[in-house]
Amino acid sequence: MRIYPHNSQLRANWLIKPFSVLSYRHWLVNETSLTARLQQRYADFRVQTLSQQTAKPTKDEAALLKLKLSANVNVRQVLLIGKGRPVVYAHSVLPYASLRGEWAKLGRLGNQPLGATLFSNPRVKRTPLTYKKLSCNHDLYQKALQHLDNRPLYLWARRSIFSLKCAKILVTEVFLPDIQHD
Repeated sequence: MRIYPHNSQLRANWLIKPFSVLSYRHWLVNETSLTARLQQRYADFRVQTLSQQTAKPTKDEAALLKLKLSANVNVRQVLLIGKGRPVVYAHSVLPYASLRGEWAKLGRLGNQPLGATLFSNPRVKRTPLTYKKLSCNHDLYQKALQHLDNRPLYLWARRSIFSLKCAKILVTEVFLPDIQHD
């Protein structure tokens, strides 16, 4: 997989480097497949699909994917589970135009990991990771919080765009507190 630059003006306050991340920085900044790393760490690793449905992209998602705010996209929300606990909440935005050709099956993954599909194809390109410290008023924090027993002050997230030919997918991963205990 080749990493290529993207327009930093579209980061919408996402950072090039995370700050003040101590306990799970190695999970956050590693650019290899998170799915593969979690599969190595957890013998019982699994994906739990929360939803996969048609929605409108947020303003910054639309800008990153060069879509109109009125566009319909496929939004997939999953939990990545290890040791029976959610360790990552993932939110993927798949423009319908991207769900063709080699990626036609991405709209029907069910509980299969998206990362396994993306990282298995050497022609897939990925933008550099960007990071955000999500506070309690952020939509992704609120969605991830629904699957936690406690309410942390913040959650760290990272995101990048994967592309194959003209198809693009925005993947955001929110790291949950239980990942730091391993």
